[in-house]
Amino acid sequence: MAEFDWHAGRTDLAQLAQLDRTPVEGEVDMVKVRAYRLGRVREQMREREIGALILSDPVNIRYATGARNMQVFTSRNQPSRYLVLTSNDAILFEFTGCAHLADGLETLTEVRPAVTASYVAAGEEIAEREKAWARKTGALLSELVEPGARVGLERLNAGAAIALKDQGFEIVDAQAPVERARAIKSSEEMKCVIASLRATEVGVARLRRAIRPGMTETALWAVLHQAVIEQNGDYIETRLLNSGPRSNPWFQEAGSRVIGENELIALDTDVVGCFGYYADFSRTFHSGPGRPSAAQRELYKTALEQIAHNMAIIGPGLTFRDYADKAWSIPEKYWANRYYLSAHGCGMTGEYPYLYHRADFPDAGYDGVLEPGMTVCVESYIGEEGGAEGVKLEQQILITETGTELLSEFPFEDDLMV
Repeated sequence: MAEFDWHAGRTDLAQLAQLDRTPVEGEVDMVKVRAYRLGRVREQMREREIGALILSDPVNIRYATGARNMQVFTSRNQPSRYLVLTSNDAILFEFTGCAHLADGLETLTEVRPAVTASYVAAGEEIAEREKAWARKTGALLSELVEPGARVGLERLNAGAAIALKDQGFEIVDAQAPVERARAIKSSEEMKCVIASLRATEVGVARLRRAIRPGMTETALWAVLHQAVIEQNGDYIETRLLNSGPRSNPWFQEAGSRVIGENELIALDTDVVGCFGYYADFSRTFHSGPGRPSAAQRELYKTALEQIAHNMAIIGPGLTFRDYADKAWSIPEKYWANRYYLSAHGCGMTGEYPYLYHRADFPDAGYDGVLEPGMTVCVESYIGEEGGAEGVKLEQQILITETGTELLSEFPFEDDLMV
């Protein structure tokens, strides 16, 4: 196993102050970024002989075109806006009154008002609205591609999808071409990833400095939210911050619990930050005022061991199955509460691929190959079933032509490593 100098990241005040810097260093050529991303989607469409995609996931619309509009709202009100994408055209059907938001986007050929085929928009006439949407969309597709073309759909009402199929089109799932497109980042795209990470690290540094026994989990979590928005990040997808006994098992979201003395505080950033890119790393802190206990340090050092081992085996050309076989063996006492993934892809959100633990691979895993340009988050959660506390750690890395590059720079906790 390769050796990592975890102590290179001492969590002293000077180093945390250095994190509080301008997150974007140098200009990002967003025209170049958008051209690359749109080209990636169209390349995948050609490989799969898909004539058109109809995208309604706001993250995928943003990936393909750069068009952004109320991402959280539109993700749960679909299809209130959607993109019809072919080899030559990209027509955005935008939410009512929002056409001007796409002004200046060279990726789009046209912006039209959306026909919202949802129950809240149509009430008991939803079936007729879905059929009307399908007729209108089918007519457009027949103009842009051809009658009966293969069309990729995502996140539409079942009735709308069935009605479009009834128009004579071959319907397939849009997830595969878009996920495979998003998986490989360009060098210009990586500037966006880095900007998002640096801004998020500023926020986590502020959060760490704010930790005081007696404050609530939600008050502490709000520090990161404020920092993300101040630096022009978008939002945080989850509320994964917990303390003391709520740190085990994982996936307990921030609540009104008051943080006590000498407790562990675990968090997962899950930040959709600058330029819409995901900054996804996890850290666990100690609330003080005393030193961490032997049990707390053991949990932390065990999580570090898992992260270090799995980062060391990742590289270009490694198959997902081989990764599972070589990955760190979770001790039996921590197995029941393990994190459900060993690692996962990361871009504008969490994405393809998912890398599973060895014992989970037969039921959940699938094969593939790690490629240069993929950004991957390596996960660890260590907590005994029924145990007092747990530790969550995670690192974000880039797979290069020759190995990997560490992207997440926030230091680990010195007093939990000794």
